[in-house]
Amino acid sequence: MKLISIDLFSGVGGLTEGLHQAKFSTKIAFELDKLAAAAYTLNHKKTEVINDDIRNISIDQIKRKLKGKTIHLLAGCPPCQGFSSIRRLNKPQPVEDERNTLINEYVRFVEGLRPYTFMMENVPGLALHSSFHEAKHFLESVLGYWVDFQVINVKDYGVPQSRKRLVLVGSRLGKIQVAPPTNERATVKSTIGDMELPEDSDDALHRIYPTHTQKISDLISSIPKNGGSRKDLGFDKQLRCHQKENIGFNDVYGRLRWDDYSTTITGGCLNPSKGRFLHPEQDRCISAREAALLQSFPKNYQFPTNAPVEKIALMIGNALPPTFSKIQAINIRKHIKQYLDR
Repeated sequence: MKLISIDLFSGVGGLTEGLHQAKFSTKIAFELDKLAAAAYTLNHKKTEVINDDIRNISIDQIKRKLKGKTIHLLAGCPPCQGFSSIRRLNKPQPVEDERNTLINEYVRFVEGLRPYTFMMENVPGLALHSSFHEAKHFLESVLGYWVDFQVINVKDYGVPQSRKRLVLVGSRLGKIQVAPPTNERATVKSTIGDMELPEDSDDALHRIYPTHTQKISDLISSIPKNGGSRKDLGFDKQLRCHQKENIGFNDVYGRLRWDDYSTTITGGCLNPSKGRFLHPEQDRCISAREAALLQSFPKNYQFPTNAPVEKIALMIGNALPPTFSKIQAINIRKHIKQYLDR
C-alpha cells in the first residue's frame, strides 16, 4: 500500500526525510521561506513545494491538487517561537509573536482534508498555552480523532542530541499513541568523530564554519578539550561581557563532549557565542555539516552553500531531526496498516 503524506511548514525537509525513510510518499510540502523551500527541493524533487504563506492557501486548492487521493498522514511543525523556552527566558508566559497562531492553520488543514492520521511537533512550551488545549479539544471532540501527546527528548530515539519536543499524534481509525523511546544511544563521537578536517574536505558544507578575531581565537584555544567551557578559564580570562553577574548562558563558548549527546542544535549552531557549539578537540566551532549530522540528516543531504552562514545555521537548527521523524512515522505506518489491511 502506498501511503501518502503532506508536510506543513516543511523547512528544508527534515520531517519529510524521516517520512520517506519510513516509506511514506510526500505529495505536497508548504514552506514560506524561499531559501528553505529551495533546499527542500534539492533533496525531495518528486514533492511539489508550495512557497507561500499557508494562510493564503485554500483547502479547495489542495484538494484539486490531490485529485481525490486520501491523505494517510498530515504532518507538520508550525512555527511557534513565542512559546520557546529561550524566547520566554524560561517564564511560563509566551512572547507575543504572530506565528503563535499558526497552530490554528494546522487544525484548519486537518479539518478540511480529514487525513487518516496527523502528527505535529513543536516546542514543549506550547503545552502550557490555552491555544494548544483548545486545538486538542477541537480535534478530539469536534473532528472525532483519537489524540495523544507527549513531551519527549530526541536523544532517547537514537538522535545524538538533547532536544525536548512536544509531539501530538491523532487518528480517525482508532486509538493511537506517540512512539515510545527506542533507547538507542548515539554520541557526538559516533556521529562526527571520523570527520576529516574541514580544510581537507571536498564537502562544501563541511568547510563552512565561522572565523574569529585573534582575541576570540585565543579564547577558544584556551578552553579545555572535550567538554570544557568559558567557566574553566577563571574570571580574568573571560570576555568582559561575561564577567558581569548573571550575564549570558553558561554553555556559550563551550565544547561538545565526545561520549555524550550534543546540546540542542539551534539556529545559532554556527556561532559559539550562542551555545555549546565548539568542536570537542579542534579549536573551532562545529561545521555546518557536523551540525546537520548531529541533527541526524544523512551525510549527503544538500543545503545551499552559497547562502549566508546565519541562514544555513537557521535552516539546520529549525529542522526536525529525520531519525526521530522516521521512528514516529514508522509507528504511524504500523497503526494505519493495522486498520486498512484488514
